[in-house]
Parts: sequence; structure tokens; C-alpha cells
Amino acid sequence: MAPPAQLPLRQLTKNGPKIPSIGLGLMGISVGYGAATSDEERLKLLDRAWELGCTNWDTADIYGDSEDVVGKWFKLHPERRQDIFLATKFGLRDVPIEKTVEALKQLVDEGKVKYLGLSEISSTTLRRAHATHPISAVQVEYNPWTLDIEGPSGTNLLKACEELDVAVFAYSPLGRGILTGRFRSVDDFEATDTRRNLTRFQGDNFKKNLTIVDQFNELAKNRGFTSSQLVLAWILEQSPNMFVIPGTKNVKYLEENVGAAKVTLSKEENQDLRKLAVEAGVVGGRDPFFGCFADTAPLEK
Repeated sequence: MAPPAQLPLRQLTKNGPKIPSIGLGLMGISVGYGAATSDEERLKLLDRAWELGCTNWDTADIYGDSEDVVGKWFKLHPERRQDIFLATKFGLRDVPIEKTVEALKQLVDEGKVKYLGLSEISSTTLRRAHATHPISAVQVEYNPWTLDIEGPSGTNLLKACEELDVAVFAYSPLGRGILTGRFRSVDDFEATDTRRNLTRFQGDNFKKNLTIVDQFNELAKNRGFTSSQLVLAWILEQSPNMFVIPGTKNVKYLEENVGAAKVTLSKEENQDLRKLAVEAGVVGGRDPFFGCFADTAPLEK
């Protein structure tokens, strides 16, 4: 049985499947953003995502018990497994990417994996991988205050993806929550929240970085949408290869994020929002822990 609702679809590469352009990141249900909720609440979140047609899910083996929760949900609803486009990942930075992709290619040939993707890699590593086996997607941080993939600081990764017909999955599209407008200081985060340790959320940096938040929020109010919805809609406008995978532990915010599908932007609005993003003057960099366009060891010849 298919989900009762369907979100707008985009094609994953020219020969790939059509999947929802708005997905669900599943790191936060287990780690990173304070205490995890109960299994009951997390399973309810996945239930609601399926009902809304938000069936493009992302997880990883380092996301606490996120994969386990997804597995429990599949066990409860085996008939829904075919509806879910599921991405997971692991890291082997010390291994030449060619060897990793060659091993994964065997899984594709065996029918155990359908598509291959990479996360937080440089355009050089992407090209090396793609030469070994077609890469369908790259997951990377991208939002109005993190535009690195558009230029040299992000190794021109967006351009490389478009050139190679590789989809871009924007994680943290809401700037780790700041672009929702719900957080005004580090004290708004739980004691175990990762954001307390990120430079963009510390001291005066946080106050200065709220400028773009307030600007997006004002424009969203004028349109009758939330800031989150406006941001997600804007990101999707930046490339036909773009998908967004915002995460949340709360059904209310899941429904809000999915509501971004109803937002349409004129050419002028798109340009105005880009001007805000480019001129934001965000203070504080990205944490190296998150990869930051990593390269792997060279392949010995």
C-alpha cells in the first residue's frame, strides 16, 4: 500500500528513480541534538513521515541507534519497505576511494545495494569515485549560511555534481536549526546538544548570526509561511539536482518542513533571498568533524 500522500518528486540522476525532494534526516532522533525520545515517539515520527509521503530517509552507522529504530519500523511495517528510499553510510577515509567504490560496486552487482553515494567529499574525490562506478548522490551541508559547495572553498562541488549528473542531498538545510528562528542563544540547547560546541553558536557569534535568521523570518511572515519552509523551498530552487533532508524529533516540525512543498518562489524572490545569504557575513566556520570536503588516500599504482 502506497503512502496516503505524495510529495513533489525529483529524479535521482537521469536514469534513477523519482523520489521526494523533501526527505528526512535521522541523525537527530538518536544523537547530536540532546536526549533521544522514546522508541514509541520515534516510531510515531516515522509513521507520520510515511503518511505524509516523506519517504526519502537518511541514516548512518554512527548515528547512535538510528539504523536500529528504522529496522524496528520496517519489522512493524514490512509492507512499507518498498515505499522507503533509504540511504545509509560509513567512513573509510584512509582507504583510496577507488577501492571502496569497487567493493561497493560488487554489492550493486549482487543486488544488495541499488545506488552509490558519498558524503562530505571534495570534487576531486567525487571524480575519482565516479570514474570507478557511477555515483548517484553526494550528501553535504548546504543552507543559506553555508554556501561553500558553490565555490572554491567547497572545491566547487555543486558544479562538479551538476556536470556529472550527481544529486545533491543537502543535510542541515536549516543551519542545524538556527534558521527555524526557534533558538536565540546557546542556552536554548540541551546540555548534551552538539551545537553548544560549534563556533557559530558561541558567544557573540550567535548574536551576529541571528541577522540572517531574522531577515528570512520577516520575509516568510510576509508570505504566510514559516522561516523553515521558506529556507527549504529556496534551497530546492538552487539546482535541479537538489534534495533536502532536514531532521527533527518532533512530528509538528516534520509536518512544518513537509509544508515547504507548497512554497513557490518568483525569480525576484529567489534573487532577493540569495542576496541575503551571500551578504549574511556568517561568523564562525564549519567544524572539521563533519568532513569538510574530505579527500581519501591516493591510489597506489
